[in-house]
Amino acid sequence: MSSTFSGDETAPFFGFLGAAAALVFSCMGAAYGTAKSGVGVASMGVMRPELVMKSIVPVVMAGVLGIYGLIIAVIISTGINPKAKSYYLFDGYAHLSSGLACGLAGLSAGMAIGIVGDAGVSDYEVMLLGFLALVESVVKLIFPVGLCCGLELGM
Repeated sequence: MSSTFSGDETAPFFGFLGAAAALVFSCMGAAYGTAKSGVGVASMGVMRPELVMKSIVPVVMAGVLGIYGLIIAVIISTGINPKAKSYYLFDGYAHLSSGLACGLAGLSAGMAIGIVGDAGVSDYEVMLLGFLALVESVVKLIFPVGLCCGLELGM
């Protein structure tokens, strides 16, 4: 009955918690960004229906955030296989921190895309030249999240 507890038995819990955090927080950001910028698209449909398809860009960009979180969650969860190779607490904490980094970055970018998308689409109703500024600001918001998720792939 002298079993030594090294703590590595709980390591997969932290790894899967990181995968869940990446997926949940990124999807929360994607949902908020889609809902908030969708309100702007709906108001655009009332004011200028011919410009609706041009103002759908923030909704698409917000949806990409959820896909980033899904990709990172799949990569993290496939890396957790204690039977194939040793999975230590360090690996669990590394997966937890990378999942939190991706998830919280997705959440904050989704909130920013929602706010910028709603305001940009509302301003786009008034000023037609604002489309490039809208696309540029949304791309600037989503690029760091993709870069963050891309750097995590090299774990």
